[in-house]
Amino acid sequence: MFTEKQFDRYADVLIWGLTKARTGKFKKGDIISVRFNLSALRLAELLQEKIIDMGMHPVIRMLSTPAMEGTFFGKGNDSQLVFETPGERELCRKLNGSIYLNAPESLTHLQKVNPANIAKTTIARKTIRDILMKREEKGEFGWTLCSLTTPQLARHAKLSLKDYTDQIVKACYLDKNEAAAKWEETFNNAKEIKRWLNGLKIKEYSVESKNIDLKVVHGDKRRWVGISGHNIPSFELFISPDWRGTEGIFYANQPSYRNGNYVKGIRLEFKKGVTVKIDAEKGKSFTRQQLEMDAGAKKLGEFSLTDKRFSKIDKFMADTLFDENFGGKFGNCHIAMGSSYSDTFKGDSSALTAKTKKELGFNDSALHWDLVNTEEKRVSAVLNNGRKILIYEKGRFNY
Repeated sequence: MFTEKQFDRYADVLIWGLTKARTGKFKKGDIISVRFNLSALRLAELLQEKIIDMGMHPVIRMLSTPAMEGTFFGKGNDSQLVFETPGERELCRKLNGSIYLNAPESLTHLQKVNPANIAKTTIARKTIRDILMKREEKGEFGWTLCSLTTPQLARHAKLSLKDYTDQIVKACYLDKNEAAAKWEETFNNAKEIKRWLNGLKIKEYSVESKNIDLKVVHGDKRRWVGISGHNIPSFELFISPDWRGTEGIFYANQPSYRNGNYVKGIRLEFKKGVTVKIDAEKGKSFTRQQLEMDAGAKKLGEFSLTDKRFSKIDKFMADTLFDENFGGKFGNCHIAMGSSYSDTFKGDSSALTAKTKKELGFNDSALHWDLVNTEEKRVSAVLNNGRKILIYEKGRFNY
C-alpha cells in the first residue's frame, strides 16, 4: 500500500489539481468539501490539515459503506430515494471546492438492486449538480478526485495489491519528490496539442477500429480541453460535441463498473444523434435502464482521446478514472453518454444559459457514463473546407 510520503505527495497533487481546475482563485475563508470512503481516511486527514494551513474551511464527509448503499437502494421507498438533506443546497451555493477520494470496498454490491431506484436518486440529485456546475462556470467552484488501492479494486482488475498500487504511484507521479511540479509539466506539455486541435476548424470526426465506425460532429463554439486538474490522474483530451450529429457504431471493449454493477462489451448504434440499439455481453438490462434514465441519457455528452505518450497506465484497473485514461499500446478513445461539459465551450462559460446550450447541441442529462475502447484505431477530422486529415493513429495524436 502507500507509504506516508506517497500519501503526502498525493495530497499535494490533489491540492494542485483543485487549484488548477478552478478558473477563479482560491482565497482564505473558502469552503472545501472532502468526501471519502473509509479506506481513504489517512489521505482525508492529510488534506484536512493542508486545507486548514491554507486558511480555508474543510467540510469532511465520509461516504456510505456498501452495506449502507445496499440498504438505501434496496429498501428505500420513493420518498426516501429522492430525499434531500436539509442545508445541502445552501452548502452547495457557498462551496468553493470539492475533493473526492474513491476507495470502494465493493464494486458489485448493487447488482441485485432495481436500477430504477438508483436512477431515481441520480435524477433527484441533478439539481445539486446543476448548482455546482453553474458556480464552476462562474469560476466560483472547482473540483478534483482520485482513487486509492483497495482489495476489491485489485481483485476485479486481477492484480495484486502491490501491482495495483504501483500503477497508481506511476500514473500519478507519486514516485517523484515534486509530484505536483511533474503534473504542472504534463499540463504544459498538453497545451501544444490542444492549441493545434483548436486551430484546425474541424467540422466532424471519423473514428474507425475493428469494432467502431462512428461519426462525431465537433459543434459550433467548441474547444478541446483536458489535463486540467479535475481528475488525478487525467491524460485525456476531449470535447463535448454537438450530440445531434452522432452516427454509427461505438463499442466499449473495456469492462465497466458502475453503481455496483458490472457491464462488459457495450455496443451502441446511433442515428440522428440518438442511441437506437443497445447491446452488451454482460449487464445488458442495467445498461438499457441507465440509458433510459432521462431524455439525454441516449445522447453523446463527451468525445475523448488519450495519447499514450502522456499516460503511464497500461493495465485494466476496474476503475473508470484510470481506465478512461488508459495509455497502453494504442491509447484509448472513449465517449460519455449523458451530460456535456460546459468548459468545452469556446467562450465565456459563465454566460451560457440552458437555452444557449440547447441551441449549440450541448447535451443535458442526470447521467454521465464513460465507455472506453482501447483497440487500435484511426481518427480523422473533416475540416470546414472539406479537407480530411488524420489526427490520431497508433495511440498518438498526429501532431
